[in-house]
Amino acid sequence: MMKISKIKEMSSPELEKELGELKTELFKLKFSLATNGLDNPMKIKDVKKDIARINTILTERKIAESKKA
Repeated sequence: MMKISKIKEMSSPELEKELGELKTELFKLKFSLATNGLDNPMKIKDVKKDIARINTILTERKIAESKKA
């Protein structure tokens, strides 16, 4: 699980890349859960929370940019 402070330190392009990786990981976890089960199903919840955190930071940055312009 990623800390919010670590997410805020990353640049927007890095966050976009991380978001893509997390979505891929979430897909793999869901697929694994459906086919043969997972050792730790809570991992899906953690990945979803990380995706939400990144989306929140990206949205905050877009709002801040639009206010500056």
